[in-house]
Amino acid sequence: MKRFVLIVAAMLCLATGKVLAWSNHSFAAYRAFEKMPEVANAQVVTVEPLEAFLKDQEKAIQDLLASQESWAKSQLDFYPPRPAQLAFKANPAQSDATRRLSFLMALRVAQNSRFALYVQPDPWLATPDPATLLAHSAVDTLPEQANSKLRFVALKAGDSVAPLAVLASGSDEPDYGLDINLWSDSPSEWGKVYGFDALPFGNPALYFSTQAPFHMGFYHEDRVIYLAAPFVKKTLPLLRVQQYSTLATLAFRSGHAYWGWRFSGLALHYVQDLTQPYHASLSPGNASAKLIGINLLAMAGFPRLKDEMIVLLSNRHLALEKYQNQMLYNAAQSKVETAIETALRSADKDSSYAPWSDMYARDVVSRESHALGGRLTELLVDTLPAAYVSDPRFDFGVKESGIDLLAELDKQDSAKRARFDTMVTELLGNFGAHSRNLVRGVLKSATGK
Repeated sequence: MKRFVLIVAAMLCLATGKVLAWSNHSFAAYRAFEKMPEVANAQVVTVEPLEAFLKDQEKAIQDLLASQESWAKSQLDFYPPRPAQLAFKANPAQSDATRRLSFLMALRVAQNSRFALYVQPDPWLATPDPATLLAHSAVDTLPEQANSKLRFVALKAGDSVAPLAVLASGSDEPDYGLDINLWSDSPSEWGKVYGFDALPFGNPALYFSTQAPFHMGFYHEDRVIYLAAPFVKKTLPLLRVQQYSTLATLAFRSGHAYWGWRFSGLALHYVQDLTQPYHASLSPGNASAKLIGINLLAMAGFPRLKDEMIVLLSNRHLALEKYQNQMLYNAAQSKVETAIETALRSADKDSSYAPWSDMYARDVVSRESHALGGRLTELLVDTLPAAYVSDPRFDFGVKESGIDLLAELDKQDSAKRARFDTMVTELLGNFGAHSRNLVRGVLKSATGK
């Protein structure tokens, strides 16, 4: 049983080399919220720096972050308690910079997180004037990727901005370095003091890997998996959802609507990540019995099947992500809607789910996503070129920038393509429904309505 840990660890190390669940959450979030009355009809808000909210609500934030800590200790299966010295303490005499750093440390996010004033523009609108754009590094602490579609329009304190833009932009922000190098074995100063212990899975030397336990949640695996590899349970998306959603509630209640929408966007990111089956299932399409059998062969000196499965898992994850991104971006550029935009916008099944709760992301979102993993894998294998999803000699991540999946699928059997598109549409329909339900939950907490 102990040796079974090796295959699980190897799978996670490769699968978390790049842990973006959906490429650029803002593209999908704009569509998910553009027809939701609570967002579309909301009054424009006034932009303010984070420091203004922190200073005005210092004592309330102290109390809230203390209550978040109590909640996490009592509600989460895995939670390394926050060191006492990191608690946020109100002090009107401290400088804005000191207060901001104290806040970041109390949340236990990267101390170099930007929290810049910006929006990502809706790709369906006109291309922004380059003179209005911020440099990538002003918003995102991570290296700019090849062929990146990220664009950051600068805002300044006092500007008026639509809640939709703030919310959609915020939904992509946790991928900008907020959860990087937070572990005791991370190459950062803050990782040494945050109390999260060593990275439970992944490679601490690969910066993307270090955010994986905050963006993945393996809550519905077979019991044998947890017995053999208990570190699989060491994930924290529920913590981030709770932190940012309750901060959003406080911001709305206290008259800081800009930060109400922005913190709501941050909370959305983790819920949206869990709508991606490769973030809610250890190995979609592979039963526990198969994993154990492959592991037994590896233990006996025949590791080929193990190595091949790990490569295929990564390739399928990346192929799904790229296809979804291309579909959304190309539709925006051509101004021709597809079924995906319709599904993201449709609120038809929002009420079919349980009302928003502290455990909604685990009990509703992750459970649904985990259950869809097998069917998704079957369709990926049946539809996409075999080299990309069925050939373990091919590394999709290395070749990705030169791959046009839309062009490739135009050559495929139309019936197969239609079935796969239906699956992707279903996943993004779930993305939209769960996103709106979170926002409804935050607004209800803030207003009591």
